[in-house]
Amino acid sequence: MESENQFQEDSEAKYECLLFDLDDTLYPLSSGLSASVANNIQEYMLQKLGIDESKVPELNFQLYKTYGTTMAGLKAIGYDFDYDDFHSFVHGRLPYDMLKPDPVLRGLLLSLPVRKVIFTNSDEVHAFRVLHRLGLQDCFERVISFETLNPSNNVNSPEEQDGSEPTSTKSAGMFDFYEYLRQPDSDMVLPKTPVVCKPLEDAFQEVFQIANIDPQRTLFFDDSVRNLVTGKLLGLHTVLVGTSVRTTGVDHALESIHNMREAFPELWEANEKAESVRYTSDVAIEASVLA
Repeated sequence: MESENQFQEDSEAKYECLLFDLDDTLYPLSSGLSASVANNIQEYMLQKLGIDESKVPELNFQLYKTYGTTMAGLKAIGYDFDYDDFHSFVHGRLPYDMLKPDPVLRGLLLSLPVRKVIFTNSDEVHAFRVLHRLGLQDCFERVISFETLNPSNNVNSPEEQDGSEPTSTKSAGMFDFYEYLRQPDSDMVLPKTPVVCKPLEDAFQEVFQIANIDPQRTLFFDDSVRNLVTGKLLGLHTVLVGTSVRTTGVDHALESIHNMREAFPELWEANEKAESVRYTSDVAIEASVLA
């Protein structure tokens, strides 16, 4: 009994949940899938929103940098388009065969005796396609996606409920983002985005509530330093994936998600210790019965 109590005390210091980003975290940036995503986003801006071709690359980059995702930025500055249409265009044409099954990562995840949750800015169709390609579809307790945090954003406007094609236009109140970039020190106030996504604190707080996560006892894996900084501010223990160089706002850095076991052996040790305690207790009980 004393050994069981000691284990319970020791295990209190361990992590009870692992929170994972999806893209460029569970698979490497070198896969090339993210480059295809970036190209498709720029094509959407050009073809569907009518943005001048010469302005697309810089606007794409600046909106992503400012708002967390290009979609969130486009909505913030006044572009009106259907979210499902955007996701279908950007993710629906991706070469998912770039991703290969990862039995090593699958083995690591299935051997982990703690809760595992996905937190992605992507839509759920994309998330499940990626997980299936990697062979990880049954390795997580749940997937928190764009639709999870933005349920009302998928409701079509009244003019689209008659079955007509979703519109992709500028709204009447367009914010002059180009002028803001030209005069960053002016008194222009950036509009807020209606999209709930990383790295916004509200997005993290919703995830904590939805998945019943205690940030103080959770490891958060992401390839974005910006996302990790927000997570750390809210109490998460942060892990940068994709480089071994640790930076400000990051507690740990892994060259690859495959390095989890070397970096956090305590995640597995807790389970091994529990098994040892249970085995010892069973032996003791059997011995007392035989005596």
